[in-house]
Amino acid sequence: MDSAAIASHIPRLRRYARALAGDSHRADDLVQDTLERALAKFHLWRHGSDLRAWMFSIMHNVFINQLKSRREFALDEATEDALESAPQSDPLQLRDLESALRRLPAEQREVLLLVGLEQLSYAEASQALGVPVGTVMSRLSRGRERLRKLVDGEPSRTNPNLRVVQ
Repeated sequence: MDSAAIASHIPRLRRYARALAGDSHRADDLVQDTLERALAKFHLWRHGSDLRAWMFSIMHNVFINQLKSRREFALDEATEDALESAPQSDPLQLRDLESALRRLPAEQREVLLLVGLEQLSYAEASQALGVPVGTVMSRLSRGRERLRKLVDGEPSRTNPNLRVVQ
């Protein structure tokens, strides 16, 4: 493995970075920071393990460090593009799905994006996020259920200021 192997993962890193960072400039910075760290720490990568999952893990850690300093998390046009290219044809459903994704807790959104958008296995997502496989599975299950409820318009228990008016 060399820098060419790392470079082959840039398109996926950029897509995930855009979904995490919220805008293309911060996403590009996140990808650059990830690539710099991957090249500098390449000696730590275990030959035979999944390079893509290792790089997503680096990106996740870099992003979390940046997030802690900024305290923000958003989706951007990359996720919108992915949603628009989905097989659904109703633009209102796509808008509702994007809105629902924005309202998910960060840990559920991350797992949904890694497994659903990036098509990582549970084990790869586990490695990328630094959590056990069971945690990935439970976050994914809770995230899918919550996403379904949000898209279906069921009231959210996370906002106590909302009340049903009759």
